[in-house]
Amino acid sequence: MLYLILVCFIALLVVGPSYWVKHTMEKYSEPADRYSFTGAQLARKLLDKANLQHIAVEATESGDHYDPLKKVVRLTPDKFNGRSLTAITVAAHEVGHAIQHQDNYPPLALRTRLVQWAAPAEKLGAGILMLSPVIMALLRSPAAGLLFLVGGILTLGSATLVHALTLPMELNASFARALPILERERYLIDGDMPHARRLLNAAAWTYVAASLMTLLNMVRWLAILRR
Repeated sequence: MLYLILVCFIALLVVGPSYWVKHTMEKYSEPADRYSFTGAQLARKLLDKANLQHIAVEATESGDHYDPLKKVVRLTPDKFNGRSLTAITVAAHEVGHAIQHQDNYPPLALRTRLVQWAAPAEKLGAGILMLSPVIMALLRSPAAGLLFLVGGILTLGSATLVHALTLPMELNASFARALPILERERYLIDGDMPHARRLLNAAAWTYVAASLMTLLNMVRWLAILRR
């Protein structure tokens, strides 16, 4: 019973934020032509106003993000070409990260280093977890397999923790950078500001919610361990 409660709690912890973020983004993706400009056009305009003409704006399939190493704001096609409130707000959020970079915002530099570490750590953790049953069978040692299993779980868990620690930086990009610009320059249609606030909150949680999905792997391997 305790194990079942733990599984349900982790599932709620993982699926809850992810569902909320997805639902919020989809809710304000309609109407698709609400604005006369696209997310890419707004991003370009905001960057130019912030004297960041050297920052590029590109379409990507790997999720909305700002790349401080390549100095580029990347938006998925629905945001890059989209004219919905979601497209406009997410574009402003990602430009917020570029402005953080310009201002030498320390948490952004820390996040860049941590993410560079976290990505390989997640792959390593997944590899260790996949190898643990093989090691257990080859060595005929449950202790060795268990050691690999624990190591993999800890590696995956540490990567998730790294992503969670970046949440304050994401909130800063949303509410200390993007929101003041949207309010000051009056880019939004009257009545959209409260909805934009919800979207900016969701944008800040997107990265964390996605990283929490690694916890599902931990639960799956814990279930294997119990067999």
